[in-house]
Formats: sequence, structure tokens, C-alpha cells
Amino acid sequence: MTEIRCVVERVTFLSPENGYAVLKTAVAGEEDLVTVVGGFGEIAVGTVLAVQGEWKLDRRYGRQFVAQKWEETLPATVLGIEKYLGSGLIRGVGPKFARKIVNTFGADTMRVIEEEPERLREVEGLGSRRIAQIMESWGKQKEVKNIMLFLQGHDVSAAYAARIYKTYGSKSLQVVRENPYRLADDIWGIGFRTADTIARKLGMPPDSFVRLRAGILYTLSQMADKQGHVYAEYSQLVDEAAEILSTDEKKVETAQVVMTMDQMISSGDVHVEDIPEENHADGPQRRAVYLPPFYYAEIGTAARLIKILRSPSRPVQPVQMAQLEKMGNISYDEVQQQAIRQAMTSKVMVLTGGPGTGKSTTTLGIIQAMRASRLRITLAAPTGRAAKRMSEVTGMEAKTIHRLLEYKPMEGYQRNEDNPIETEVLIVDECSMIDLILMNALLKAVPVQARLILVGDTDQLPSVGAGNVLKDIIASGVVPVVELKRIFRQAQTSRIIMNAHRINHGTFPEVCNRAGSDFFMIDRETPEETATEIVELVGRRLPGYFHMQPSAIQVLTPMQRGAAGAATLNQMLQEKLNSAHADQCLRRGGYSFRLGDKVMQIRNNYEKDIFNGDIGVIESVDMGEGQLFVRFDDRQVPYDASELDELVLAYATTIHKAQGAEYPVIVMPVLMSHFVMLQRNLIYTGITRAKKAVVIVGSKKALAYAIRNEVVGKRNTMLAKRLQK
Repeated sequence: MTEIRCVVERVTFLSPENGYAVLKTAVAGEEDLVTVVGGFGEIAVGTVLAVQGEWKLDRRYGRQFVAQKWEETLPATVLGIEKYLGSGLIRGVGPKFARKIVNTFGADTMRVIEEEPERLREVEGLGSRRIAQIMESWGKQKEVKNIMLFLQGHDVSAAYAARIYKTYGSKSLQVVRENPYRLADDIWGIGFRTADTIARKLGMPPDSFVRLRAGILYTLSQMADKQGHVYAEYSQLVDEAAEILSTDEKKVETAQVVMTMDQMISSGDVHVEDIPEENHADGPQRRAVYLPPFYYAEIGTAARLIKILRSPSRPVQPVQMAQLEKMGNISYDEVQQQAIRQAMTSKVMVLTGGPGTGKSTTTLGIIQAMRASRLRITLAAPTGRAAKRMSEVTGMEAKTIHRLLEYKPMEGYQRNEDNPIETEVLIVDECSMIDLILMNALLKAVPVQARLILVGDTDQLPSVGAGNVLKDIIASGVVPVVELKRIFRQAQTSRIIMNAHRINHGTFPEVCNRAGSDFFMIDRETPEETATEIVELVGRRLPGYFHMQPSAIQVLTPMQRGAAGAATLNQMLQEKLNSAHADQCLRRGGYSFRLGDKVMQIRNNYEKDIFNGDIGVIESVDMGEGQLFVRFDDRQVPYDASELDELVLAYATTIHKAQGAEYPVIVMPVLMSHFVMLQRNLIYTGITRAKKAVVIVGSKKALAYAIRNEVVGKRNTMLAKRLQK
């Protein structure tokens, strides 16, 4: 291997999933910046690296140095120190204070911070609070570096070091050495395979109980995360776990997995139960294996729903339909009237139907009927955007389920059986998005005497989390269901709505690219052509055609990766729409966040009261402080540079992320390169996000394939049968 020493000048790209980074570096003897690629994790500009690896000539990106091993040393030059401190790595120090610190201490800066931090008071403008921030962040970075070096010594990407430190603090190295499989249990993003790599490097036997147990739990978790299963069938789990646990050096036998499963059942690591009505004369009873949270959530959801169904409530006074229609200035058809009457007489009911069938209008009628009896009504939805839309339609406040349940990070849901929601009627929209765990938490907090109305479209994508709750409740037959099927006359003039129903019935949509249409398709075959076309549409043609700002146009794509995926499209659209603010930005992980950028929160942050999928705009950037502010509706939320991994650009998002939202115009690439994601319910969900117009860019072959592909993987769940019992 060749060794080079380099200074990181720019982080061009960093994958949050695996820590793979593309660095632009200054190397002695090289006239131009050298591209260095490898698993560096979070790395600061100005860092000095000693990197071992090999030179490679990439057909697309040219000459690169591919890192296999690396060591970090603190920067030695004054310029390097300034870049390092101002990179956002140290909380409390942005470019402005980095310059002041370096101007004060020069090449001695690192030693002063390390050995004489009290001298930071000599820097003009640095107060006690900021110095304490700097020292806390500096200490954390040292711990993280130690973990990084340890992981690197065991050929594991250093991308997970910060997460490990955040979870275990000063005990991080002790935990990793004693039982690396704990990482898979405790830390989001670190799976069994990463933990297993560390364990094998530490010399743990491949057939040890702790490894077999971790592999079985990993297999169960994968089936929940990837396929939405609440449980795994015993025989399938044993076979898949044995395959995952086997290595090139040693094959793990199914008998070893079975023995481990027996111990796990005894200790309560998993729960096993017979699958009802599955006895076959030619085979044994099939069994379901649950992770405990899913088992108790399924049991709890069924039991609580039945309890609510059977408990009495304050009666609703009869209201004449003519009176309701007059109050709302609305005319209801027979099925809508049936739905309103059903809500007035039922403890629990489901209202379902596709776009244009009047779910919102019917919900308004139900609200008016309940108001006539002076009942206390509460509205909720799974996401912030769905709650906001519900508020706009009803004129009432609607909360996200998490806010309704008053979730606190360290304490969980404050609303539960002992402290229920104060309501007599709870109406929940977009219920197809609610997974089993969340539904269990919600039902626990519903007073047993309250009425519960679940509204949703079962033809949309199922919940991201495990379960198929809305479909299971409908399939159980224990809850009254009213399905709206009639497409109202005003909706029939919309190609968006009519095509949504055509797609849902397996028919190719009617496309009209003439003026006045609201459903367009532009033929493009390659991902590169498609991406270029989308940037032109969003940046110039559609804003001019519809007389709207580009921010009102949302790109929805089936996939995150690829030339026509969300990540690439975001960078292209940022350059097209927001190049003017390129110098007013903060950088994190190879991405720049500029003043005016549209951004999305990608994980729940209960302290900031911002949730996964919330979209905002960067309203101000303080490069000196290393901080930016994002406007989410009526609130401005601050982010330090160290928190920017919670944000992504949102000019383009995946269709999954757009569930529950509506946009004036959506642009959607559909290509055969999206093959693995092309399903009817994905296309249906995508186009029903648009209010004014849909523009599909891609190939008719890919669109036709997706519409034909109605095969939705069956999710293992026993909720319907538990409700029936």
C-alpha cells in the first residue's frame, strides 16, 4: 500500500448510512487537490490525515486515492487549525470565533485548548458559557476519536462512533469490548452485521450464545423493518437466522438456532404463539415468533379497541340531515348520510374511500353532528403535514398523534390509561399510515367512554412501521365500516382524481399535455435525461406556466438513490434554484445548507417539537456562530452545525416521505431503474399528493409495469383474528 499525508480542504460527500466520504485534500507535491475516498465518517475540514491505500483511475470521477487505513493528527499550520475549529465540529465555534482564537494563540492554539482552557478568556467575545460549550464539545470529540480509532483497528467504519458515544458516554469502549452486540440492540442505524464484524475481530466464537441470540433478534427486526411483519413464522425464522449467522469459516446449523430459541423463549427475549386455523393434516401447527414490543402492542391494540367498543358513552342527540346540510351548506349523498348516522350511533367506526369521494366533507358532517350534542371533539393525524391539512379542511385544531399523547424523550407518552386524553370524540385521519406500536399507544390514551372515528384510504402505501392496522381492523368485521365509492361531479373534472381511480383499477392513466390539463407525462428513458428535464421543469417552465413560485412545486421520487433519486435531484435543484446564496451556508457531511433552501427534518426531535417529515425553509444563517434557523410554518427553529444531520434538502423527497401531505404541483420520475419500488400503491400515493397538477417524467413502460404490479407483500399480523376472538 501507498501512504500519503494530506489536509482536508473540503468534504464533497458523506453517506450517513455507512460513513463513506469523498474528500478534497491538499497533498505535498500535488499541484491540484487530491480526491480521497473511503470510510472516514464525520471528518472536519482542516484535519491532517496519514492515509494508506492505493491510487485508482475512476472512469467517471478521474484520479482518486482509495483509503484502506488512516490516522488523524491535529492540524499543525495556523490556517489548518482555523479551518479545523471553524468546521462546525466543535460546538460554540464557528468561522468567526475560530479566526479570533487562532489570531490570539497562533500555532499554540491546540495545546492551549487541551492544557490551558482557562486562557480562552483572553479571546475577545468569548464568555464563560461559550468556553464551557467549547470544552464540553472538545472532550466529546476526543472520546469519539478514541472510539473511531478502536473501530478502525477492527476494520469497522467510523461513521457510528458519535452515535456510540452519545449512547454510552465514557463507558463506550468498555461496552464495545465486553459485548459489541449491545450496539445492535441500543443504537439506531447499527445492525447486527456491524456489531458482528467487531465481535469477530475481538475473537468471539461464531456459535456463542450471545452471537446466536443477537442474530435471531436481528433477523426478526429485519423482517419488521423491511417487510412490515409483526411476527415471523418459526420455521422461516430458524432457516433465515441460520443463513445469516453462517460464515465462510463456519456454518451454523438450524439445530443450534433452535436450541438458542428455546433459551430465548424461556428468558422472555421472544414470545411464541400458535397461529390460529393453520392446522394441517400433513404438517405440524405453525407458530408465530414475536419480539415482545410487537406482541404486547398487538395484544394491547385488540384488547383496548374491544374495550372501547363495549363501553357506554354519552348519547348523541338525533340531528336531521336537512339541518346538517343547512349548517354546513353541503349536500350529502346516501352513503355519506349513512356514514354520519353510523358515527352518531357507533362507539368505533372506520370511514374509508379514495380521492374525490368526499371523506373530508363527510368528516365535516360528523363534526357538525357531534357539535349539536355539545360533545368535546379532538382531531389528530400521524404527521405534522396531515394534521395541518386536517386543520385547514375542518377549521379546527388538529394535532399529531405524538403531540396529542404529549410524548417526552426520556419519559415516553404522558397520556395513557392513567392519564387519558380529555375528549368525547376522537377523529383520526390518514390512519393507513399508523403502525401497530403507535396505534397501541394511541388507544391506551383514548377514554373508554369516548367515540373513535378512523379515517383513511387503504389503497395507499401501508405504514412504514410494522403492521397493517387499518386493513386489519376493517378485515376483522368487528367495527362498522363505511366506504365512499362515488366520485363527485366536481371531482370528475380532475384528471388527477380520475386517473388515481384508473390506476387503482389497473388501467393506464389518461394523459393530456395540452393547455388546461392537470395531468401531464413527458417521455424520457434514461435517469440522466429525466433528472435534467425535472430541473428545467421546476426551475423555469412550470413556475411560468402555473404562475407560482418554484417552492410550490414538489418533486416526489420512488427512490432516494440513483441519478433520478432524491439525493441527486436535491443537489441539482439547489444549484438551479438557490445558487445566489452559495456563500451563505453551513456544511455538514458533504452537503451545504444555504439561506433560502427548502429542508426536511428526518427524525423526530421532541426537544425542538419537530418531527420526521416536517418541511421548512432556512430563514437565516449565522456562519460566525455555526448556526442556522429554519422556519416551520409559524415557528423558527435553531440548529447548530452539529445537528445538521437531522436535516436534508427537500426540493425532492421520496413518495414514502410525502404520505399525508398535499402540494399544489408534483413532478414524479418513473423509470425502469426504479424497478424494485415500482408498485401500483406507490404511484397511486404519489399522484394523490397533488392538488393542481401532476407531471410524470419517465417511460410509459415503467409506469405501465408499476400499475400492473399490485402485488403488495402480505404482512404477518394476527390483529384481525385477535379482534374477532
